[in-house]
Amino acid sequence: MYTIQMIVTFVVVLGAMIVIHEFGHFMVAKLFGVRVEVFSIGFGKRLWGHHKGDTDYRISLIPLGGYVKMAGENLDEQVTGAPDEFMSKPKWQRLCIAFAGPAMNILTALAIPAGMAMITYEMPAYENGPAVIGAVDPGSAAEQAGMQPGDLIVKIGNQENPTWTDVKDLVVLSPGHSIKVAVKRGQETRQVDLQPSSVNFDEEKVGNAGIYPVLGPNSKLVVGTVQADKPAGEAGLKPYDQILAINGQTVEQNFAGRNTLIAAIQNSGGQPVTLTVKRGAETIDIKATPQLDDGKFRIGFTPAAQDGDTIVTRLSPPKAIKYSIDTNWRFLRLTEIALAQVFVGQRSARDTLAGPIQILKFSGQAASEGAWSVLNLTGILSLNLGIFNLLPIPVLDGGLILMLFLEAILGLVGMPLTLRIKERMMQVGFVVLMLLMAFVIVNDISKVIPRSSSQQQNSQPASSPK
Repeated sequence: MYTIQMIVTFVVVLGAMIVIHEFGHFMVAKLFGVRVEVFSIGFGKRLWGHHKGDTDYRISLIPLGGYVKMAGENLDEQVTGAPDEFMSKPKWQRLCIAFAGPAMNILTALAIPAGMAMITYEMPAYENGPAVIGAVDPGSAAEQAGMQPGDLIVKIGNQENPTWTDVKDLVVLSPGHSIKVAVKRGQETRQVDLQPSSVNFDEEKVGNAGIYPVLGPNSKLVVGTVQADKPAGEAGLKPYDQILAINGQTVEQNFAGRNTLIAAIQNSGGQPVTLTVKRGAETIDIKATPQLDDGKFRIGFTPAAQDGDTIVTRLSPPKAIKYSIDTNWRFLRLTEIALAQVFVGQRSARDTLAGPIQILKFSGQAASEGAWSVLNLTGILSLNLGIFNLLPIPVLDGGLILMLFLEAILGLVGMPLTLRIKERMMQVGFVVLMLLMAFVIVNDISKVIPRSSSQQQNSQPASSPK
């Protein structure tokens, strides 16, 4: 269900990205003396505006972005040859104007993480450390590949000396696909084939290898989600309770302890289990009787190991900029991997592409998590918008850049890029763009259509109802 908060966040995020994009075109066009007739925030009917010079600065009815109208930019427009028309400017200036929109989006995507990191930078200590395995799920892809606690992952795919973030990213993007992994055990390095299982998470297929990092000495084993109508919820277990023991046996406060806890519940044979939990300053015993669910005994909660060793600091401007560049490069690399998998048939386009309905959902999730998450989402979407607009599809900025290059190359041999050819290119580009939009919208709709109960049951995270 779409709430007012979700819709408002969607409109603000999408609108801001498009206005920033159009402001890039506007700013460079003005710099080169192009007559900008309209700078509009929103589309459709003009609600309010102010004329200054040659430009009508306006607010329009539909608040989904905005647009810039430059004199003489449209192929179907009567071009007079006036010096302040877009087509009257040299090719290099038109190229700069076309590139300015995507460039503003990319700069915004760089500025947001950098600015946030200079205010506060918070990250679990293990994420950027060596990928030492702290625990392996029984029966998981990692166990089947022969990986063990204490192994150091020295290479995964093409990534040498990966961090835990590198490992997590590649595993999530490789559901059901084999990954070459090199692990160091003692003085020996072993080559293994890791094939992450495919699990459904938030309507998407993601990879799960069943491996977890080594956490610091201040880590905790806590309760994540609790199903109110299951034994754990009925017995009074609450989110954020710290789990100290099960049936009087102390459990480690890490992922190994999580696996011990899960095994004890699943091997209970349906006999009552007693969880000793810490809630604030109070220690409580909670007794629940596991029930068979999908062939396993569970009590209906998700245990989660939390790293207590979190880096909290402020980065200096140079370090913040480097962090932002690394972060955006990581998103681009992950996008490249995902799209490459689509083209070779390892991943479906349905599980890779998102349209406006999915962005609306992401906006709602970000809004519920706070302003920091909304800013993060804005940065990610701004980067994607900038890169998408650079695709060489006529009607996009990248298509205009392509035509300018073609004009320049053909001009070297005395061949013009005629208006007729440009119009045909624009028509083809428009059809391609409409087909792409139709696909992502239908794809989005298919993800929100209610599925059969068996599919919904299979979509539950593998570790949730323990």
